[in-house]
Amino acid sequence: MADDVITLLHRQHENIRTLFAEVQAATGDERKDAWHRLVRLLSIHETAEEEIVHPAVTRVTGGEPIVDARVAEEHRAKELLSTMDNMGPDAEGFDTLLVQLRDDVLAHADHEEQAEFPLLRKVHDQERLERMAKAVEAAEAIAPTHPHPGVEGPVANLALGPLVAVVDRARDAIRKVLG
Repeated sequence: MADDVITLLHRQHENIRTLFAEVQAATGDERKDAWHRLVRLLSIHETAEEEIVHPAVTRVTGGEPIVDARVAEEHRAKELLSTMDNMGPDAEGFDTLLVQLRDDVLAHADHEEQAEFPLLRKVHDQERLERMAKAVEAAEAIAPTHPHPGVEGPVANLALGPLVAVVDRARDAIRKVLG
């Protein structure tokens, strides 16, 4: 059986938890690599949720305030992630911000798992949830790989996402070549 969207996002939440631990434990180039993988995963994950999951939950009775709260959490996390991405994992004060970001992101993931995912499971059959997983994977394939606070929601992501994704992927390629 194919993954459904809830299983896919749960697995990504576990990967995010693991990457936070890797960043905290690593040093030097290993830390930078783990940090860049975390930034990328958080960026594409949130974009896909904003394009696929949140609109589906908004259409459910009682879903709109739940999504509004998640989007507000995502915006705050994107602002902090953007600041940290610009300063780099070796900067003074990074570790303090990393703990704050980790706590915020993991609380956000818990909120999604406890509030959004049960609504999705309640109103969509397995086939629809599997199609949503494929849509999430497609959205992630073209999503920006760095945070862009203010680019939230399906309209903003679809209008601006591809443009900033090209810039992000070029920046990633340059960073990889330069080390």
